Amino acid sequence: MKNRLFYGVLILGLGINLFLGSRVYLLHAATSDEDTQYQNMELFVRVMETIRSHYVDGDKVKYQDLVHAALKGMVNSLDPHSEFMEARKYTEMKKDTEGAFGGIGVVIGVRTNDVNETYLTVIEPMEGTPASRAGILSGDQIIKIEGRTTKNFTIEDAVNILRGRPGTKVTITISRPSNKKEFDADLTRAVIKVASVRDFEGGYAFPVDENGIGYVRLRQFGEQTDAELERALKKMEEKGLKGLVMDLRHNPGGLLDQAKKVTEKFLPRGTLIVSTEARNAEDRSQLKASGKTPHPEFPMVVLVNGGSASASEIVAGCLQDLKRAVVLGEQTFGKGSVQSILPLADGSALRLTTAKYYTPSHKVIHEKGITPDIEVRMTDEEARLLMIKRSHVRADLIEPADRDKVAEVSDRQYDRAVDLLKGLVLVGKDGRPVDKVSQAEKVAPEKKAPVKSKAKPKAKNPARKTPEKKAPEKKSDE
Repeated sequence: MKNRLFYGVLILGLGINLFLGSRVYLLHAATSDEDTQYQNMELFVRVMETIRSHYVDGDKVKYQDLVHAALKGMVNSLDPHSEFMEARKYTEMKKDTEGAFGGIGVVIGVRTNDVNETYLTVIEPMEGTPASRAGILSGDQIIKIEGRTTKNFTIEDAVNILRGRPGTKVTITISRPSNKKEFDADLTRAVIKVASVRDFEGGYAFPVDENGIGYVRLRQFGEQTDAELERALKKMEEKGLKGLVMDLRHNPGGLLDQAKKVTEKFLPRGTLIVSTEARNAEDRSQLKASGKTPHPEFPMVVLVNGGSASASEIVAGCLQDLKRAVVLGEQTFGKGSVQSILPLADGSALRLTTAKYYTPSHKVIHEKGITPDIEVRMTDEEARLLMIKRSHVRADLIEPADRDKVAEVSDRQYDRAVDLLKGLVLVGKDGRPVDKVSQAEKVAPEKKAPVKSKAKPKAKNPARKTPEKKAPEKKSDE
Protein backbone atom coordinates (compact mmCIF):
# COMPACT_ATOMS: atom_id res chain seq x y z
CA MET A 1 0.00 0.00 0.00
CA LYS A 2 2.81 2.35 0.93
CA ASN A 3 4.68 1.53 -2.26
CA ARG A 4 1.58 2.15 -4.33
CA LEU A 5 1.09 5.57 -2.65
CA PHE A 6 4.77 6.44 -3.12
CA TYR A 7 4.70 5.65 -6.82
CA GLY A 8 1.48 7.60 -7.27
CA VAL A 9 2.98 10.71 -5.71
CA LEU A 10 6.15 10.28 -7.79
CA ILE A 11 4.22 9.99 -11.05
CA LEU A 12 2.10 13.02 -10.16
CA GLY A 13 5.23 15.04 -9.38
CA LEU A 14 6.88 14.04 -12.63
CA GLY A 15 3.71 14.96 -14.55
CA ILE A 16 3.55 18.40 -12.93
CA ASN A 17 7.25 18.91 -13.57
CA LEU A 18 6.86 17.89 -17.25
CA PHE A 19 3.88 20.22 -17.69
CA LEU A 20 5.63 23.20 -16.10
CA GLY A 21 8.83 22.46 -18.01
CA SER A 22 7.05 22.38 -21.35
CA ARG A 23 5.28 25.67 -20.54
CA VAL A 24 8.60 27.30 -19.64
CA TYR A 25 10.18 25.94 -22.83
CA LEU A 26 7.35 27.19 -25.07
CA LEU A 27 7.42 30.59 -23.38
CA HIS A 28 11.17 30.80 -23.85
CA ALA A 29 10.88 29.74 -27.52
CA ALA A 30 8.25 32.41 -28.18
CA THR A 31 10.39 35.01 -26.47
CA SER A 32 13.41 33.82 -28.46
CA ASP A 33 11.47 34.23 -31.72
CA GLU A 34 10.52 37.79 -30.77
CA ASP A 35 14.11 38.55 -29.80
CA THR A 36 15.32 37.30 -33.20
CA GLN A 37 13.99 40.43 -34.88
CA TYR A 38 15.95 42.67 -32.55
CA GLN A 39 19.06 40.50 -32.72
CA ASN A 40 19.06 40.67 -36.51
CA MET A 41 18.44 44.40 -36.53
CA GLU A 42 21.29 44.77 -34.07
CA LEU A 43 23.51 42.74 -36.40
CA PHE A 44 22.48 44.94 -39.35
CA VAL A 45 23.29 48.17 -37.48
CA ARG A 46 26.58 46.76 -36.19
CA VAL A 47 27.70 45.82 -39.73
CA MET A 48 26.63 49.20 -41.09
CA GLU A 49 28.54 51.10 -38.39
CA THR A 50 31.60 48.89 -38.94
CA ILE A 51 31.51 49.75 -42.64
CA ARG A 52 31.19 53.45 -41.90
CA SER A 53 34.11 53.34 -39.47
CA HIS A 54 36.58 51.18 -41.39
CA TYR A 55 35.76 51.11 -45.14
CA VAL A 56 38.63 52.61 -47.14
CA ASP A 57 36.54 55.05 -49.28
CA GLY A 58 34.70 57.23 -46.82
CA ASP A 59 32.62 58.98 -49.50
CA LYS A 60 30.84 55.71 -50.31
CA VAL A 61 29.46 55.03 -46.84
CA LYS A 62 26.64 57.53 -46.39
CA TYR A 63 23.77 56.15 -44.37
CA GLN A 64 21.25 56.53 -47.20
CA ASP A 65 23.52 54.79 -49.72
CA LEU A 66 24.13 51.86 -47.41
CA VAL A 67 20.49 51.47 -46.39
CA HIS A 68 19.23 51.72 -49.98
CA ALA A 69 21.81 49.17 -51.12
CA ALA A 70 20.73 46.81 -48.33
CA LEU A 71 17.06 47.26 -49.20
CA LYS A 72 17.71 46.53 -52.88
CA GLY A 73 19.57 43.34 -52.03
CA MET A 74 16.88 42.23 -49.59
CA VAL A 75 13.96 42.78 -51.99
CA ASN A 76 15.79 41.49 -55.08
CA SER A 77 16.44 38.21 -53.28
CA LEU A 78 12.69 37.50 -53.16
CA ASP A 79 11.97 37.13 -56.89
CA PRO A 80 12.96 38.77 -60.20
CA HIS A 81 9.98 41.16 -60.19
CA SER A 82 10.06 42.66 -56.69
CA GLU A 83 12.31 45.65 -56.15
CA PHE A 84 13.05 48.68 -54.02
CA MET A 85 12.86 51.79 -56.21
CA GLU A 86 14.69 54.94 -55.24
CA ALA A 87 12.79 58.19 -55.73
CA ARG A 88 14.28 58.88 -59.18
CA LYS A 89 13.42 55.45 -60.51
CA TYR A 90 9.90 55.61 -59.09
CA THR A 91 9.40 58.92 -60.90
CA GLU A 92 10.64 57.38 -64.17
CA MET A 93 8.25 54.45 -63.76
CA LYS A 94 5.30 56.83 -63.39
CA LYS A 95 6.38 58.67 -66.55
CA ASP A 96 6.44 55.36 -68.44
CA THR A 97 2.83 54.59 -67.59
CA GLU A 98 1.67 58.18 -68.12
CA GLY A 99 3.04 58.07 -71.67
CA ALA A 100 5.50 61.00 -72.03
CA PHE A 101 9.17 61.57 -71.12
CA GLY A 102 12.38 63.10 -72.41
CA GLY A 103 14.58 60.62 -74.24
CA ILE A 104 15.86 59.35 -77.60
CA GLY A 105 12.93 57.13 -78.61
CA VAL A 106 13.98 53.48 -78.44
CA VAL A 107 12.50 50.40 -76.85
CA ILE A 108 15.45 48.48 -75.41
CA GLY A 109 15.94 45.03 -73.97
CA VAL A 110 18.77 43.02 -72.43
CA ARG A 111 20.27 40.03 -74.25
CA THR A 112 22.87 37.55 -73.01
CA ASN A 113 25.78 36.42 -75.19
CA ASP A 114 27.66 33.10 -75.27
CA VAL A 115 29.94 34.06 -72.37
CA ASN A 116 27.00 35.07 -70.14
CA GLU A 117 27.55 38.82 -70.58
CA THR A 118 24.49 41.01 -70.99
CA TYR A 119 24.24 43.79 -73.54
CA LEU A 120 21.61 46.35 -74.51
CA THR A 121 19.66 45.66 -77.69
CA VAL A 122 17.27 47.94 -79.57
CA ILE A 123 13.92 46.15 -79.76
CA GLU A 124 12.29 48.95 -81.73
CA PRO A 125 13.06 52.58 -82.59
CA MET A 126 9.93 54.71 -82.22
CA GLU A 127 8.84 56.41 -85.40
CA GLY A 128 9.57 60.15 -85.66
CA THR A 129 12.00 60.20 -82.72
CA PRO A 130 15.72 61.15 -82.55
CA ALA A 131 16.71 57.47 -82.70
CA SER A 132 14.71 56.66 -85.84
CA ARG A 133 15.91 59.82 -87.60
CA ALA A 134 19.52 58.81 -86.84
CA GLY A 135 18.99 55.41 -88.49
CA ILE A 136 18.98 53.25 -85.36
CA LEU A 137 17.53 49.85 -86.31
CA SER A 138 15.90 46.94 -84.51
CA GLY A 139 18.62 44.49 -83.44
CA ASP A 140 21.31 47.17 -83.03
CA GLN A 141 23.39 46.78 -79.88
CA ILE A 142 24.12 49.83 -77.73
CA ILE A 143 27.65 49.07 -76.58
CA LYS A 144 28.51 52.48 -75.08
CA ILE A 145 26.66 55.49 -73.70
CA GLU A 146 28.74 58.66 -73.40
CA GLY A 147 31.88 56.53 -73.83
CA ARG A 148 30.96 54.23 -70.97
CA THR A 149 30.61 50.52 -71.74
CA THR A 150 27.14 49.06 -71.32
CA LYS A 151 28.35 45.51 -70.75
CA ASN A 152 26.24 44.00 -67.95
CA PHE A 153 24.04 47.11 -67.84
CA THR A 154 20.46 46.67 -66.71
CA ILE A 155 17.61 48.40 -68.52
CA GLU A 156 17.33 50.73 -65.53
CA ASP A 157 21.02 51.68 -65.83
CA ALA A 158 20.50 52.61 -69.47
CA VAL A 159 17.27 54.52 -68.84
CA ASN A 160 18.89 56.63 -66.14
CA ILE A 161 21.50 57.84 -68.66
CA LEU A 162 19.49 57.99 -71.88
CA ARG A 163 16.61 59.97 -70.45
CA GLY A 164 17.01 63.60 -69.59
CA ARG A 165 15.83 67.13 -70.23
CA PRO A 166 14.57 67.68 -73.80
CA GLY A 167 17.13 69.57 -75.89
CA THR A 168 20.18 68.06 -74.18
CA LYS A 169 22.55 65.80 -76.11
CA VAL A 170 23.73 62.24 -75.59
CA THR A 171 26.15 60.09 -77.62
CA ILE A 172 25.66 56.35 -78.00
CA THR A 173 27.91 53.81 -79.72
CA ILE A 174 26.11 51.27 -81.89
CA SER A 175 27.28 47.82 -82.98
CA ARG A 176 25.30 46.44 -85.92
CA PRO A 177 25.37 42.61 -85.98
CA SER A 178 24.48 42.39 -89.68
CA ASN A 179 27.80 43.96 -90.78
CA LYS A 180 29.88 43.89 -87.57
CA LYS A 181 30.38 47.68 -87.81
CA GLU A 182 30.45 50.17 -84.97
CA PHE A 183 29.52 53.86 -85.14
CA ASP A 184 28.63 56.77 -82.87
CA ALA A 185 25.23 58.46 -82.97
CA ASP A 186 24.93 61.97 -81.52
CA LEU A 187 21.31 62.41 -80.44
CA THR A 188 19.34 65.33 -79.04
CA ARG A 189 16.78 64.30 -76.45
CA ALA A 190 13.16 65.17 -77.17
CA VAL A 191 9.78 64.71 -75.52
CA ILE A 192 8.77 61.15 -76.35
CA LYS A 193 5.05 60.52 -76.38
CA VAL A 194 4.43 56.81 -76.17
CA ALA A 195 1.26 55.92 -78.09
CA SER A 196 0.39 52.43 -76.97
CA VAL A 197 -2.09 51.69 -79.79
CA ARG A 198 -1.04 51.76 -83.47
CA ASP A 199 -2.26 50.44 -86.81
CA PHE A 200 -0.34 48.12 -89.16
CA GLU A 201 1.72 50.99 -90.61
CA GLY A 202 2.57 52.38 -87.17
CA GLY A 203 0.08 55.22 -87.56
CA TYR A 204 -3.41 56.10 -86.39
CA ALA A 205 -5.57 55.68 -89.52
CA PHE A 206 -6.76 52.15 -88.57
CA PRO A 207 -8.03 51.02 -91.99
CA VAL A 208 -9.90 47.79 -92.72
CA ASP A 209 -9.25 45.65 -95.81
CA GLU A 210 -11.71 44.64 -98.54
CA ASN A 211 -12.97 41.79 -96.33
CA GLY A 212 -13.64 44.10 -93.37
CA ILE A 213 -10.62 42.84 -91.39
CA GLY A 214 -8.88 45.38 -89.18
CA TYR A 215 -5.63 45.35 -87.24
CA VAL A 216 -4.57 47.01 -83.99
CA ARG A 217 -1.26 46.71 -82.17
CA LEU A 218 -0.94 47.29 -78.43
CA ARG A 219 2.66 48.09 -77.50
CA GLN A 220 2.05 48.31 -73.75
CA PHE A 221 -0.74 48.84 -71.23
CA GLY A 222 -0.33 52.45 -70.10
CA GLU A 223 -2.80 54.92 -68.64
CA GLN A 224 -4.17 55.89 -72.09
CA THR A 225 -4.41 52.41 -73.67
CA ASP A 226 -8.12 51.97 -73.02
CA ALA A 227 -9.05 55.34 -74.52
CA GLU A 228 -6.70 54.91 -77.50
CA LEU A 229 -8.11 51.46 -78.29
CA GLU A 230 -11.68 52.75 -78.06
CA ARG A 231 -10.94 55.46 -80.63
CA ALA A 232 -9.27 52.90 -82.91
CA LEU A 233 -12.22 50.49 -82.72
CA LYS A 234 -14.72 53.23 -83.51
CA LYS A 235 -12.70 54.28 -86.56
CA MET A 236 -12.63 50.70 -87.84
CA GLU A 237 -16.30 50.08 -87.10
CA GLU A 238 -17.23 53.17 -89.11
CA LYS A 239 -15.33 51.59 -92.03
CA GLY A 240 -17.19 48.28 -91.77
CA LEU A 241 -15.12 46.21 -89.33
CA LYS A 242 -16.06 42.50 -89.47
CA GLY A 243 -12.99 40.82 -87.96
CA LEU A 244 -10.06 42.02 -85.82
CA VAL A 245 -6.40 41.08 -85.41
CA MET A 246 -5.13 42.27 -82.01
CA ASP A 247 -1.32 42.17 -81.90
CA LEU A 248 0.19 41.71 -78.43
CA ARG A 249 3.60 40.53 -79.61
CA HIS A 250 6.53 42.12 -77.75
CA ASN A 251 4.05 43.75 -75.35
CA PRO A 252 5.67 43.49 -71.90
CA GLY A 253 2.49 44.37 -70.01
CA GLY A 254 1.75 47.35 -67.81
CA LEU A 255 -1.24 48.38 -65.74
CA LEU A 256 -3.69 45.71 -64.56
CA ASP A 257 -6.72 48.01 -64.71
CA GLN A 258 -5.94 48.79 -68.35
CA ALA A 259 -5.74 45.09 -69.20
CA LYS A 260 -9.17 44.71 -67.62
CA LYS A 261 -10.62 47.68 -69.56
CA VAL A 262 -9.21 46.40 -72.84
CA THR A 263 -10.59 42.89 -72.34
CA GLU A 264 -14.07 43.94 -71.20
CA LYS A 265 -14.71 45.70 -74.52
CA PHE A 266 -15.29 42.27 -76.05
CA LEU A 267 -17.19 40.56 -73.24
CA PRO A 268 -20.71 40.65 -71.74
CA ARG A 269 -21.23 42.47 -68.47
CA GLY A 270 -20.31 40.46 -65.38
CA THR A 271 -17.95 38.06 -67.18
CA LEU A 272 -14.88 37.09 -65.12
CA ILE A 273 -11.68 38.40 -66.70
CA VAL A 274 -8.99 37.46 -64.21
CA SER A 275 -8.67 36.51 -60.55
CA THR A 276 -5.79 37.00 -58.14
CA GLU A 277 -4.88 34.77 -55.22
CA ALA A 278 -2.67 35.90 -52.35
CA ARG A 279 -1.75 35.40 -48.69
CA ASN A 280 -3.74 38.41 -47.53
CA ALA A 281 -7.46 38.75 -48.18
CA GLU A 282 -7.12 42.37 -49.32
CA ASP A 283 -4.83 41.25 -52.17
CA ARG A 284 -7.34 38.70 -53.49
CA SER A 285 -9.71 39.89 -56.15
CA GLN A 286 -11.88 39.05 -59.14
CA LEU A 287 -12.05 41.48 -62.05
CA LYS A 288 -15.23 41.31 -64.13
CA ALA A 289 -16.40 43.04 -67.29
CA SER A 290 -18.39 46.22 -66.65
CA GLY A 291 -20.19 46.25 -69.99
CA LYS A 292 -19.60 50.01 -70.34
CA THR A 293 -18.03 49.96 -73.82
CA PRO A 294 -19.35 46.85 -75.56
CA HIS A 295 -18.40 46.03 -79.13
CA PRO A 296 -20.07 43.62 -81.56
CA GLU A 297 -19.04 40.00 -81.39
CA PHE A 298 -16.89 40.10 -84.49
CA PRO A 299 -14.34 37.27 -84.74
CA MET A 300 -10.90 37.99 -83.30
CA VAL A 301 -7.37 36.63 -83.49
CA VAL A 302 -4.84 37.63 -80.83
CA LEU A 303 -1.15 37.45 -81.82
CA VAL A 304 1.39 36.58 -79.09
CA ASN A 305 5.04 35.55 -78.77
CA GLY A 306 7.76 35.16 -76.16
CA GLY A 307 7.79 38.93 -75.62
CA SER A 308 4.12 38.97 -74.55
CA ALA A 309 4.01 39.15 -70.77
CA SER A 310 1.95 40.07 -67.74
CA ALA A 311 -1.06 42.20 -68.79
CA SER A 312 -0.76 40.84 -72.34
CA GLU A 313 -1.09 37.32 -71.01
CA ILE A 314 -4.13 38.29 -68.96
CA VAL A 315 -5.90 39.59 -72.08
CA ALA A 316 -4.89 36.65 -74.28
CA GLY A 317 -5.62 34.05 -71.60
CA CYS A 318 -9.08 35.43 -70.84
CA LEU A 319 -10.21 35.74 -74.47
CA GLN A 320 -8.85 32.25 -75.16
CA ASP A 321 -10.56 30.67 -72.13
CA LEU A 322 -13.93 32.18 -73.05
CA LYS A 323 -13.60 31.18 -76.73
CA ARG A 324 -13.91 34.87 -77.63
CA ALA A 325 -10.71 34.90 -79.69
CA VAL A 326 -8.24 32.52 -81.29
CA VAL A 327 -4.73 32.96 -79.87
CA LEU A 328 -2.04 32.51 -82.55
CA GLY A 329 1.75 32.69 -82.50
CA GLU A 330 4.23 31.39 -79.93
CA GLN A 331 4.30 30.55 -76.21
CA THR A 332 4.16 33.69 -74.09
CA PHE A 333 6.69 34.72 -71.44
CA GLY A 334 4.92 33.48 -68.31
CA LYS A 335 4.93 36.48 -65.99
CA GLY A 336 1.69 36.11 -64.07
CA SER A 337 2.40 37.66 -60.70
CA VAL A 338 0.94 40.85 -59.24
CA GLN A 339 3.31 43.62 -58.17
CA SER A 340 1.80 46.17 -55.82
CA ILE A 341 3.41 49.62 -55.82
CA LEU A 342 3.77 50.87 -52.25
CA PRO A 343 4.99 54.51 -52.08
CA LEU A 344 7.24 55.40 -49.15
CA ALA A 345 7.58 58.64 -47.23
CA ASP A 346 10.90 59.74 -48.78
CA GLY A 347 9.61 59.53 -52.38
CA SER A 348 10.91 56.01 -52.97
CA ALA A 349 8.62 53.02 -53.44
CA LEU A 350 8.45 49.28 -52.99
CA ARG A 351 7.32 47.09 -55.88
CA LEU A 352 6.34 43.87 -54.14
CA THR A 353 4.88 40.64 -55.48
CA THR A 354 1.64 40.20 -53.54
CA ALA A 355 -0.46 37.80 -55.65
CA LYS A 356 -0.64 35.62 -58.75
CA TYR A 357 -2.98 35.84 -61.73
CA TYR A 358 -5.36 33.09 -62.82
CA THR A 359 -7.38 32.94 -66.03
CA PRO A 360 -11.20 32.49 -65.87
CA SER A 361 -10.76 28.69 -66.00
CA HIS A 362 -8.24 29.01 -63.13
CA LYS A 363 -5.15 28.28 -65.21
CA VAL A 364 -2.00 29.73 -63.67
CA ILE A 365 -0.03 32.11 -65.90
CA HIS A 366 3.11 32.54 -63.81
CA GLU A 367 6.14 30.61 -65.13
CA LYS A 368 3.87 28.77 -67.58
CA GLY A 369 2.57 31.39 -70.00
CA ILE A 370 -0.23 31.10 -72.53
CA THR A 371 -0.04 28.35 -75.14
CA PRO A 372 -1.49 29.54 -78.46
CA ASP A 373 -4.40 27.70 -80.07
CA ILE A 374 -2.47 27.80 -83.35
CA GLU A 375 1.33 27.77 -83.16
CA VAL A 376 3.17 29.69 -85.89
CA ARG A 377 6.88 30.13 -85.20
CA MET A 378 9.21 32.81 -86.57
CA THR A 379 13.00 32.72 -86.51
CA ASP A 380 15.02 35.41 -84.74
CA GLU A 381 16.25 36.63 -88.12
CA GLU A 382 12.69 36.90 -89.47
CA ALA A 383 11.67 38.82 -86.36
CA ARG A 384 14.64 41.21 -86.69
CA LEU A 385 13.95 41.93 -90.37
CA LEU A 386 10.26 42.37 -89.70
CA MET A 387 10.90 44.87 -86.91
CA ILE A 388 13.13 46.89 -89.26
CA LYS A 389 10.45 46.80 -91.94
CA ARG A 390 7.73 47.94 -89.57
CA SER A 391 9.84 50.74 -88.10
CA HIS A 392 9.59 52.49 -91.55
CA VAL A 393 13.23 53.56 -91.49
CA ARG A 394 14.57 55.14 -94.69
CA ALA A 395 15.96 52.55 -97.13
CA ASP A 396 19.33 54.33 -97.35
CA LEU A 397 19.81 53.81 -93.61
CA ILE A 398 19.42 50.03 -93.92
CA GLU A 399 22.54 48.03 -94.61
CA PRO A 400 22.77 47.09 -98.33
CA ALA A 401 22.94 43.39 -97.45
CA ASP A 402 19.64 43.70 -95.55
CA ARG A 403 17.63 45.85 -97.95
CA ASP A 404 16.31 43.06 -100.16
CA LYS A 405 15.71 40.82 -97.15
CA VAL A 406 13.70 43.55 -95.40
CA ALA A 407 11.64 44.20 -98.53
CA GLU A 408 10.85 40.51 -98.99
CA VAL A 409 10.23 39.40 -95.40
CA SER A 410 6.61 38.63 -94.59
CA ASP A 411 4.77 38.48 -91.29
CA ARG A 412 3.72 34.85 -91.39
CA GLN A 413 1.84 35.08 -88.10
CA TYR A 414 -0.22 38.04 -89.26
CA ASP A 415 -0.86 36.46 -92.67
CA ARG A 416 -2.13 33.29 -90.99
CA ALA A 417 -4.41 35.35 -88.73
CA VAL A 418 -5.92 37.18 -91.71
CA ASP A 419 -6.51 33.90 -93.58
CA LEU A 420 -8.27 32.51 -90.53
CA LEU A 421 -10.47 35.59 -90.15
CA LYS A 422 -11.40 35.52 -93.85
CA GLY A 423 -12.91 32.10 -93.31
CA LEU A 424 -14.79 33.23 -90.20
CA VAL A 425 -15.99 36.47 -91.82
CA LEU A 426 -16.99 35.13 -95.23
CA VAL A 427 -18.72 31.93 -94.07
CA GLY A 428 -21.66 32.01 -91.68
CA LYS A 429 -22.31 29.56 -88.85
CA ASP A 430 -24.59 27.56 -91.13
CA GLY A 431 -21.77 27.08 -93.64
CA ARG A 432 -23.25 29.38 -96.30
CA PRO A 433 -21.33 32.39 -97.64
CA VAL A 434 -22.25 35.46 -95.59
CA ASP A 435 -22.92 37.59 -98.70
CA LYS A 436 -25.63 35.18 -99.90
CA VAL A 437 -27.22 34.98 -96.47
CA SER A 438 -27.37 38.75 -96.14
CA GLN A 439 -28.91 39.13 -99.61
CA ALA A 440 -31.62 36.55 -98.86
CA GLU A 441 -32.44 38.31 -95.59
CA LYS A 442 -32.78 41.61 -97.42
CA VAL A 443 -35.12 40.20 -100.13
CA ALA A 444 -37.38 38.20 -97.80
CA PRO A 445 -38.98 41.15 -95.93
CA GLU A 446 -39.79 42.89 -99.21
CA LYS A 447 -41.74 39.84 -100.49
CA LYS A 448 -43.56 39.13 -97.23
CA ALA A 449 -44.68 42.67 -96.49
CA PRO A 450 -47.60 42.86 -98.99
CA VAL A 451 -48.79 39.34 -98.07
CA LYS A 452 -49.16 40.31 -94.40
CA SER A 453 -51.11 43.45 -95.24
CA LYS A 454 -53.63 41.46 -97.36
CA ALA A 455 -54.05 38.74 -94.77
CA LYS A 456 -55.24 41.10 -92.00
CA PRO A 457 -58.91 41.48 -93.15
CA LYS A 458 -59.46 37.69 -93.01
CA ALA A 459 -58.90 37.69 -89.26
CA LYS A 460 -61.83 40.05 -88.42
CA ASN A 461 -64.46 37.56 -87.14
CA PRO A 462 -62.41 35.30 -84.80
CA ALA A 463 -62.11 37.22 -81.47
CA ARG A 464 -58.82 38.84 -82.60
CA LYS A 465 -56.43 36.52 -80.81
CA THR A 466 -53.77 36.84 -83.46
CA PRO A 467 -51.58 39.10 -81.25
CA GLU A 468 -51.47 36.34 -78.66
CA LYS A 469 -50.26 33.86 -81.28
CA LYS A 470 -47.58 36.21 -82.57
CA ALA A 471 -46.15 37.12 -79.19
CA PRO A 472 -44.05 33.95 -78.77
CA GLU A 473 -42.52 34.51 -82.21
CA LYS A 474 -41.31 37.95 -81.22
CA LYS A 475 -39.74 36.60 -78.04
CA SER A 476 -37.90 33.88 -79.90
CA ASP A 477 -36.51 36.42 -82.35
CA GLU A 478 -35.11 38.39 -79.42
